[in-house]
Amino acid sequence: MKRALREPRILFGLLFLLGLCLIAILAPYISPYDPYEIYPSENLQPPSVRHWFGTDNLGRDVFSRVLHGTRYSLVLGLLAIAISGTFGILLGLIAGYAGGKTDAVIMRIVDVGLAFPSVLLALLVISIVGPGLPSIVLAIGISSTPPFVRIVRGSVLVIKEMTFIEAARAIGVGKRRIILRHILPEVFAPALTMATLGLANAIFAASSLSFLGFGARPPTPEWGVLVSAARHQLRAAWWISTFSGLAIMLSVLLINVLGDGLRDILDPKLRGKI
Repeated sequence: MKRALREPRILFGLLFLLGLCLIAILAPYISPYDPYEIYPSENLQPPSVRHWFGTDNLGRDVFSRVLHGTRYSLVLGLLAIAISGTFGILLGLIAGYAGGKTDAVIMRIVDVGLAFPSVLLALLVISIVGPGLPSIVLAIGISSTPPFVRIVRGSVLVIKEMTFIEAARAIGVGKRRIILRHILPEVFAPALTMATLGLANAIFAASSLSFLGFGARPPTPEWGVLVSAARHQLRAAWWISTFSGLAIMLSVLLINVLGDGLRDILDPKLRGKI
């Protein structure tokens, strides 16, 4: 833990992620205006002391809407990664430890999932279950599961051949206990790295789907919705899309920085290079 905190990328990424969580929790208390309140007399005001990020075409404060958008984007990303991580780890453990036909069936399904771009697979899921925020979570969770399965399965294939696993089998330890007590803790590190990188991708995917009209809908102050709503006003009101787009960019970039730092610390092949 101390070594991880000495890595600048991890420390900076953790502080940024903690800041996002605090903003998401405190958004109703720190935003200067109600994100849904309409002020027609102040529409399309450029950034100023009164409105730091300007106002949109209905006079709503963009800064307040971006702050509240943190809550939607972060929660959507976390829920999606919770789904993909849970099913990915479960299926990866089963496939890697069971082997044989079970492994073959699971991995062929995973290969089919990997054959589709994640956004296209998410759109397929949404077309089946319908648009909306719950659909976004489910769609991104399903589309993000195949990489989890491959990463966990690969780790299990290596770990289950190690001496301490063979020793556990020799003394009669059951399969369930071996998986839960000996293998699962060993795959936690690559799964954590995958989850961190997946969170950044999930936030970007959620914003992309909302931008396309398959996720959050106006007047919800979700980042993708804010960018989409102002895409026809870039010349007249550049600030609406710019600040919400910057929020997406910085979140994805810095969470990826955190994931890269965790990967370098937790991957035994890279520890000697740091």
